[in-house]
Amino acid sequence: MWRIWLMFDPRKALVALSVFLFTLAILIHFILLSTDRFNWLEGKPLKTSAIETSVSWGEGQRFVS
Repeated sequence: MWRIWLMFDPRKALVALSVFLFTLAILIHFILLSTDRFNWLEGKPLKTSAIETSVSWGEGQRFVS
């Protein structure tokens, strides 16, 4: 393994690896943003109407803390 590092400069290899991994991560995130299912920026809004009706208070109920 140490002979490989004699062929390559460790600083250049680690910088190149970091740039490659960062580019790969950005590419994967853009691919996910282009889909309807995994787009977390412009996705479908959460439907809260079911939650609101299940939590709504009746006329005779009041909140007691």
